[in-house]
Amino acid sequence: MSVEVPIEAGQAPSTRQMTESQGWSAPGVRVMVAGILMLLAGIVLLALGVSLGPSAPGPIALIWAAAALIIAGYLALRGLTAVVAGEARVVQLFGRYRGTVRDPGLHWVNPFARRRRVSVRIRNHETAIAKVNDADGNPIEIAAVVVWHVHDTAQALYAVDDFTQFVAIQTETAVRHIASSYPYTSRVEGELSLRDNAEEITQRLSAEIAARVRPAGVTIIESRLTRLSYAPEIAQAMLRQQQANAVVGARTRIVEGAVGMVQLALRRLQEEDVVELDEERKAAMVSNLLVVLCSEQATQQVVNTGSLYQ
Repeated sequence: MSVEVPIEAGQAPSTRQMTESQGWSAPGVRVMVAGILMLLAGIVLLALGVSLGPSAPGPIALIWAAAALIIAGYLALRGLTAVVAGEARVVQLFGRYRGTVRDPGLHWVNPFARRRRVSVRIRNHETAIAKVNDADGNPIEIAAVVVWHVHDTAQALYAVDDFTQFVAIQTETAVRHIASSYPYTSRVEGELSLRDNAEEITQRLSAEIAARVRPAGVTIIESRLTRLSYAPEIAQAMLRQQQANAVVGARTRIVEGAVGMVQLALRRLQEEDVVELDEERKAAMVSNLLVVLCSEQATQQVVNTGSLYQ
């Protein structure tokens, strides 16, 4: 199986040619049985040759045959490799990559080859809480978790020094870059922000991490922000600012609703000809309605026993 991986600009020549391929292996159970039988036969022949003594004909031949069987049995057992589900074995012979064995079970490979274990299970990595300045220069605290797995064992072992540490460092770098590229909250309509556009920011974070770890043969499944807040030194000030913005927004909605209700009341009074109001009476009515509708506390009724002009 050959996995095609796109080549990044500036990538090393050795990494450009190193992609995973299926390594050769033989069924290990048969080889294990044959190796055990050869060891037993060699031990029996060796004991027989020693017991005959030097005076008997052919003891040297028996000893040589026993040595050959023992060596062959040892090499047969030495080449056995057990592959567990969720793991792969990278076969390396005299410093050269000879393929990867992924099928679970007992396999037999070249006994002189080095077999390096690589986990291809899905892994989680959570970054430490980092303090970064957002696009507006405000210090924030941010952390993320990334779900990943190795899809190319050859690149994971030979393209980078330590692919686990490589993923950790590149993930932290991507989180810091994303945090510094966008403001915590948007002040312009349509502008992306870390808090208000979490889904879009998460997608961009996943894409950036995937591009950074691609040379190591790693695939990013998902990434999520696990922490996003202002730094403690400005948290209280930003909280007051958010509360002030919320109060202003609420007041704006209240005033807009009150004005609409006053307009509706005046129009209904005029359409149904309930009472005829001059400009001064309309002004007094509008003032009273706005006080009642915009006040935070319950208003008390005042009965006017005189005329509207007193």
